[in-house]
Amino acid sequence: MLDVLARHRVERLVAVRDERSGLEALIVIDDVTLGPAAGGVRTRAYPSLDDAVADCARLARAMTVKCALGGLDAGGGKAVVLDHPGLDRPRAFAVLGERIAELGGLFRTAGDLGTTAADLAAMARFCRWVHTDESNLAGAVARGLVRCVEACVRARAGAGAHRIQLDGLRVAVQGCGAIGAAVAEALAERGVVLTVADVDAGRARAVADKTGARVASPDAILVADVDVIAPCAIGGVVTADVAAALRAWAVCGAANNILADERAGRALAERGISVVPDVVASAGAVIEGIGHSVMGLRDRTPLIERLGDTAYALLVEAARTGRTTAELAVEHARDRIAATRARLTADLA
Repeated sequence: MLDVLARHRVERLVAVRDERSGLEALIVIDDVTLGPAAGGVRTRAYPSLDDAVADCARLARAMTVKCALGGLDAGGGKAVVLDHPGLDRPRAFAVLGERIAELGGLFRTAGDLGTTAADLAAMARFCRWVHTDESNLAGAVARGLVRCVEACVRARAGAGAHRIQLDGLRVAVQGCGAIGAAVAEALAERGVVLTVADVDAGRARAVADKTGARVASPDAILVADVDVIAPCAIGGVVTADVAAALRAWAVCGAANNILADERAGRALAERGISVVPDVVASAGAVIEGIGHSVMGLRDRTPLIERLGDTAYALLVEAARTGRTTAELAVEHARDRIAATRARLTADLA
């Protein structure tokens, strides 16, 4: 296990097992310099423990960057539940809630891919640090992502600080779950011409009926003839091959870890395709949750609105320096964390 942690650069991991329910779960605490670790609970079947640790660690690190860039007093964490046919979900998630409660608020969580509202409710029976209202989180993500799409248009047009019109912009939304649907509806309200796709054809059709979108095949959505692609389902969908075939001039989605690897990011940069890091584009949810529960902000809107400015600054800096927006996002997040750590150290001296 220590070798696995070293391989994936994990320093703090809580492993949870409950024989009666079949629960096997991992919680990675990445960084708490700025405040308690924030991150959702993902539920999926993993090929191996190594794969589960890798996914949990990658997502936790992304949450650290997301919280730092979002101006939050929080660090990054993540939980994954290893799904399998024998899992007794009501009991398993209740036990997970108990274990998270035992961390005393160090880890603040909400839903993520594969985790249902019923799962969160089971956790919340035993843990007060579980955000169960997913409807407001999806809406917050959508508001932030619209600001980031505006940033893409601003950067492409060389526009000033005024609000950009999105009428007629063509956007392809991959994934029509709670977040993808909220994103599509928010974009439709701004006059965007939408194309949507989902592995569940019924969900895609429901979103299309509500927004006037065209439905595309899940296999074709990422290479649709549009201006912007917005992956809002699983991560790792933009590979180097997809980057080479992309017809859009910008990538701005709410899925976690949209780019499969650094090669994909570099391929997009070499083609001059704008990329808003998903740690910025999808940050509305954690701002909504942490802004309320940790920071006590009655109105989280200013922080969500500011995501557009953050995205624009990254796009402009990337164009000027030739570096990728992903690299710059991590660097700026680390700078804020390092400055905070230095200040805390000085206070203790």
